Amino acid sequence: MKLARRLQAIKPSPTLALNSRAKALAAQGVDVVVLAAGEPDFDTPDYVKQAAVDALRAGFTKYTPTVGIPELREAICRKLERDNGLRFTPEQVLVTAGGKQALYNFCQAVLDEGDEVIVFAPYWVSYPDMVRLAGATPVIVNTREEDGFAPDPDAIRRALTPRTRAIIINSPGNPTGAVYSRAALQGIADAVRGHDCLIVTDDIYEKLIYTGERLGISDVAPDLVPRLVVVNGMSKAYSMTGWRMGYAAGPRPVINGMQLVQDQSTSNASSIAQKAALAALNGPTDTIATMVAEYRARRDLFVNGLNALGGIRCRMPEGAFYAFADVRGLIGRAYKGNAVTSSVQLSEILLDDFRVAGVPGDPFGAEGYIRFSFVTSREVLQKGLTRLGDLVKALG
Repeated sequence: MKLARRLQAIKPSPTLALNSRAKALAAQGVDVVVLAAGEPDFDTPDYVKQAAVDALRAGFTKYTPTVGIPELREAICRKLERDNGLRFTPEQVLVTAGGKQALYNFCQAVLDEGDEVIVFAPYWVSYPDMVRLAGATPVIVNTREEDGFAPDPDAIRRALTPRTRAIIINSPGNPTGAVYSRAALQGIADAVRGHDCLIVTDDIYEKLIYTGERLGISDVAPDLVPRLVVVNGMSKAYSMTGWRMGYAAGPRPVINGMQLVQDQSTSNASSIAQKAALAALNGPTDTIATMVAEYRARRDLFVNGLNALGGIRCRMPEGAFYAFADVRGLIGRAYKGNAVTSSVQLSEILLDDFRVAGVPGDPFGAEGYIRFSFVTSREVLQKGLTRLGDLVKALG
């Protein structure tokens, strides 16, 4: 069966694959500590679920405009002004089936063959492949842990070419949990100011901040707002992963192009989920504060535990809910008589023999690391640390 050539450069999502494998083992009765997926373990707030129930009972189950219901787009505009100091009109907002669709729509609407998009490594695994699916080329700019995973402005300048159509910013970031400082954002702004590329800011983790403040590129460079595309969603802050509810806001021609893509793919996001998202944006924020406080405690427990194992070193993340562990101290050591050669092999050993699921760093553009999600109970995290300790002891 012949498939499209564009698929030859695309790899299955390693996070989804590992999480599915771990869940399959658990379904067979295997005691697996699953630290692979980026999915909050908190339930969706009751007032959000009630809004969906009310929508069902009211018969709000038909098609909506592709762009989303007007009241939700207005609420998104209020949220962006209240939380981010950004002023958009509803005509500059597109409601999507998750933040992932917003990013995909952007790439399909903006990129042509031969175009380039700057992506900072370590990166969310889907960024490069979304760019490739649009026929364009991801240009990877590596960052260093000792710099807080913030990009070097000179490296950005070297990566910029006449073919650069966009640059993607993700802070707090997946997989590192890094939050860009004011100086880091200013460096990015200074680097791109003389170039006409679009700036895409993926803000899906913006509410999950543990230290300091979360700033956006617009806070340090308001002059760049006219070419800013903001992507966000309800999955992380409101624990609504399965609801598939996201949005994008930006220049009207870009949003119109993204709407055209959505017109011919999914059309509108779920009508019921849109009503739930409206309730989330207009509702109380105490559930978010509770969740962040618990994740902070889990972060401290897990990252401190990793750093106490020996052979593993982990930077304390400022946001999101990932511990990006440096396991280069374990690679090269022997396991059952054979040398461990990569983070992929180490992750396989960890799952197969020690029943802990973590995602190797290679698909994130960072070989020598493993990403662990601390979106599970403290008891499970402690069990994971114990098993990781057993792995360290088993390596010769």
